Amino acid sequence: MFEEITAQAKQATEELLAASGLKKGQVLVVGCSSSELVGARIGKGSSLEAAQAAFAGIYPLLREKGIYLAVQCCEHLNRALIVERELAEAKGFEIVNAVPQPHAGGSFAVTAWANFKDPVAVETIVADAGMDIGGTLIGMHLRRVAVPVRLSLNHIGEALLLCARTRPKYIGGSRAVYQDM
Repeated sequence: MFEEITAQAKQATEELLAASGLKKGQVLVVGCSSSELVGARIGKGSSLEAAQAAFAGIYPLLREKGIYLAVQCCEHLNRALIVERELAEAKGFEIVNAVPQPHAGGSFAVTAWANFKDPVAVETIVADAGMDIGGTLIGMHLRRVAVPVRLSLNHIGEALLLCARTRPKYIGGSRAVYQDM
């Protein structure tokens, strides 16, 4: 089961990266319910093993491409995010004092904290693309114009998968000319 979660998470990440065109230095936000991965209701069946399996499919690809991962915590930490200190400082994100736990932050955030070089929690970010695994509601952390991205799979494990990319707002009107993004 966990090998399948890793493979599905890797495939979803590859497809989202291809569809979104993320570049080095940009940010992908991921919210992941480990409970939903294993078929339980969100917040009711936390699985560190499932979270680690999903993380193993996502993080190496992002690191290889120089794309930052921002991991959304659960509502018990007000959906704060775990990021590398380097990202928080470069983007001016306000660092807050919280260390995720399996039932206060979530197993995926705990896994990120354990695997990042210098993890910190931040209250809010503005990400360039997002992956919502299990209905974690990541939309508040995306740039203002989010565009749904349909992948070839719509689940990782038992969890529903929704993805988005972002784009700049179109402004102007009928006389405006837009760049192809």
